[in-house]
Amino acid sequence: MPRTARDVVFVDGVRTPFGKAGRGGLYAQTRADDLVVRVIRELLRRNPDLPPERVGDVAIAATTQIGDQGLTIGRSAAVLAGLPRSVPGYAIDRMCAGALTAATTAAGSISFGATDIAIAGGVEHMGHHPMGEGVDPNPRFVSEKLVDTSALVMGSTAENLHDRFPQLTRERADAYALGSQRKVAAAYASGKIQPDLVPMAVRNAELGYGLATADEPPRPDTTLAILAGLKTPFRPHGHVTAGNSAGLNDGATGCVLAAEDVAAELGLPARMRLADFSFAGVDPEVMGIGPIPATETLLARNSLTMDDIGLIEINEAFAVQVLSFLDHFKLADDDPRVNPWGGAIALGHPLASSGVRLMMQLAREFAEHPEVRYGLTAMCIGMGMGASVLWENTNYEGTK
Repeated sequence: MPRTARDVVFVDGVRTPFGKAGRGGLYAQTRADDLVVRVIRELLRRNPDLPPERVGDVAIAATTQIGDQGLTIGRSAAVLAGLPRSVPGYAIDRMCAGALTAATTAAGSISFGATDIAIAGGVEHMGHHPMGEGVDPNPRFVSEKLVDTSALVMGSTAENLHDRFPQLTRERADAYALGSQRKVAAAYASGKIQPDLVPMAVRNAELGYGLATADEPPRPDTTLAILAGLKTPFRPHGHVTAGNSAGLNDGATGCVLAAEDVAAELGLPARMRLADFSFAGVDPEVMGIGPIPATETLLARNSLTMDDIGLIEINEAFAVQVLSFLDHFKLADDDPRVNPWGGAIALGHPLASSGVRLMMQLAREFAEHPEVRYGLTAMCIGMGMGASVLWENTNYEGTK
């Protein structure tokens, strides 16, 4: 029988505090799958009207799917979290956009009617599994000149963006990075970020157990002078530094998505409605421009312009990548619609988990701005891709 597509809503999202990757980081002795389990359990605790047996699927992304991030982590984390054995799960990988893709894939299943409710998210423990661990790139990539060697090093692709767009100077990148740090500090001070953080028990063989309650990466004391003095590890006399890029991080995110009518039936909140999404491919050497064609496609398909978009959460893998997006759409570097609570340069970017962080932040911002109807969550993706998701504010005052 013909099926009618159903509207899909974002019910709730949570994440662990993000930690710094490495021996001294928050989660150095914590398993990646335990981070996901904590997130799933918290989603169920925060939403007591959600019967666990109504969860139709669990989609969890990881870029490096080995070790404690392997074993079809969506299914294994569901079992570990205590969901009914009847609830299936799967793993997904689209590098940095893993959690975002988990959400859009799960939403497609809900819209089609294959399931009513899903949990989607992602995890990356870069301390246990550095980006590229175990990868064996096909030599044809280089021998047949399918890509430049820089395409396999994300920092080098960011340097390539500086080359392509000379107006995107290091000074602009550093200024943008400083703004991200300041906005995150202000958001923390006003209690905007903390509501979606789930405290996470952490183990240290020497110090015993502790509790992670806040993000580890932010550097609120950053100054332009400090940023200007940082080295450029990807190129001598380059532009990309540890200060104007997201760091290497550990963390997990998760969200509940549901058919809008099912959310109403169960009394679950509908914080925002998924309107459309788009993925695009670009030259891998300049993967940072990926969100531009993805967003162009999305706007055109929905007969919208950037003037119709009231809030934008774009992942800050590199400052230059965000700046290329802003310049293309003729937005100011400090446009108040863009990452109003700061972004990954300050908060961290645990690869496959970051997409859902953008969503939960946008949902909170929507609640504060009922005058805004549409918002975007957008990301660049390794190997030359971009993603953009269009969301509609269910609190939009024009719909009441």
